Amino acid sequence: MAMSDTSDITMEEGEIPSSDDLLRDAIAGLSAYPKTLPTKYLYDAEGSRLFEEICEQPEYYPTRTETALLHAISEDLSEAIDNDAVLVEFGSGASTKTRTLLDAAPQISIYVPIDISQIALDEAANSLNADFPNLNVLPLIADFTAPHTLPEATRNRPHVGFFPDSTIGNFAPEAAVDFLKSALITLGEDVRSILGADLAKEESVLISAYDDAQGVTAAFNLNLLARLNREVGADFDLEAFSHRAIWNAAESRIEMHLVSRKNQTVHLGGKEIAFAVGETIHTENSHKYTYDMLAELAAAAGWRIEKSWISDPYPFAVLLMGAM
Repeated sequence: MAMSDTSDITMEEGEIPSSDDLLRDAIAGLSAYPKTLPTKYLYDAEGSRLFEEICEQPEYYPTRTETALLHAISEDLSEAIDNDAVLVEFGSGASTKTRTLLDAAPQISIYVPIDISQIALDEAANSLNADFPNLNVLPLIADFTAPHTLPEATRNRPHVGFFPDSTIGNFAPEAAVDFLKSALITLGEDVRSILGADLAKEESVLISAYDDAQGVTAAFNLNLLARLNREVGADFDLEAFSHRAIWNAAESRIEMHLVSRKNQTVHLGGKEIAFAVGETIHTENSHKYTYDMLAELAAAAGWRIEKSWISDPYPFAVLLMGAM
């Protein structure tokens, strides 16, 4: 790769990013060449709101494609989930797609959403408690990319992992294997997991999905600079940067960048960060794996694909995996 993956900075169990973490990681990334910022910092409250809006844009096919596929295969997935099961969702956010599984599989007795956003966890838990009164919702505020000890109430029950939204695409292949290994540690032995993954497709479709006509993705990307201004006293001029989506065919990934419109200097944590006109900050990757690549990643992490479903016309895969 030409750069370090933007999502490979993880935290210890239970640790949530602080302003000090944000400042430290931002200085490290912006002092490197090429410049980067960790993907996880895109998702503050405003970033999470904007991402939900992105998912509603007509160009952004992944959400509606995966949602339709999950509905179509919900009975098959339910048959793979044992009675009294624990559903563990990694990076749960608003837990929107989780409802499809919960509707189809009432045998799920405990739901453990893992996310770094306390607000998102609280809102999702309150909503699910109201709609699924027999479900025990046990939120875990943590970085989902690291191994975690699940709540005591989940012991001695069958566990099923859930990782939708093609978030696996945010990881470079090596980091994806590390995450899948970590998820296996969290879930334990003799478990299953459901993984959603966007597959490679036409460049024009991909670019449109990550650079929508309404500019919502641009606002989402620029919010990262606004967050640095708000939380650590940086002085980014948001109008001096623009959003760009790039298809990197060699790495099979869409890249999101923030492009400097001019020669400029930004102040951050007592340091001066110089930008040349046209210089970029690489903020996010979305790898578009092939099915064979996903199978290789799963096997390297100790998982085997038991069954798979692929949508049409936009290829998107949902994989049912079991621990080897």
